[in-house]
Amino acid sequence: MNDVTFPLRWRVALIAPALALFCAFWLLPMGALVGVSANGHPFDTYRALLANPRYMTSLFATVVLSAAVTAATLMLSLIAGLLLARREFPGKRLLLALLTFPLAFPGVVVGFMVIMLAGRQGLIGALSLKLTGDKWVFAYSMAGLFIGYLYFSIPRVIVTVMASASKLDLSLEEAARSLGASPWQILRDIVLPALSPGLIAAGAICFATSMGAFGTAFTLATDIDVLPMTIYTEFTLNANMVTAAGLSIVLGIVTWAVLAFARSVTGSAVAASA
Repeated sequence: MNDVTFPLRWRVALIAPALALFCAFWLLPMGALVGVSANGHPFDTYRALLANPRYMTSLFATVVLSAAVTAATLMLSLIAGLLLARREFPGKRLLLALLTFPLAFPGVVVGFMVIMLAGRQGLIGALSLKLTGDKWVFAYSMAGLFIGYLYFSIPRVIVTVMASASKLDLSLEEAARSLGASPWQILRDIVLPALSPGLIAAGAICFATSMGAFGTAFTLATDIDVLPMTIYTEFTLNANMVTAAGLSIVLGIVTWAVLAFARSVTGSAVAASA
């Protein structure tokens, strides 16, 4: 009996800190958020949110923006990550350090950099004014937010691609090459399937980060209508706690659904490759 209960006590002792953190920093706050959003009439609250065109437009714009950022990030990071993982050239370490440097920047700094690039006094505006006579200013729009999200998403995915690419079996590519496969066929039939679990997981994290990012949107917010800014407006300017909490739950559910789908697809991909 002692041999059975002793390990059980250790299991409880080991899981207790994690369980305490889970309750303190996720379960209790989420429970409070659900309680505030329900306001005694949960169905009426969420029915009103889903029927409000402004809130649904904001949610749709956030999902489309996050999906576009994710697609562009995966494409650019795949090219850069494979190059950095498989090629040695002078300055590679410096280039890698520069590419991953944005990981240290908060969203406000990224937003400020977008303003310096595409704002009213930005570099792109100055160059376009000299070349075309028109000043191109898009920092305070969805295009500027897209650039900002892309800037801090690419380093995270590049690191994942490099880690996955370093584990690829090069003998499979050599065998396919010896059989006459073209570089495109090797990429399509060998490299991408092997990298797909990592790419799907990295894409899901990129999507979730873009869905909930606030600092960059707050810095650039002029003509930007994304859900984090809508939640902020309802909470601070309108003092509408019920709506802000309800929209937070909606944002969390959409993000969780994408993460859960990516996890299931990644598991299926791993099982198939095994």
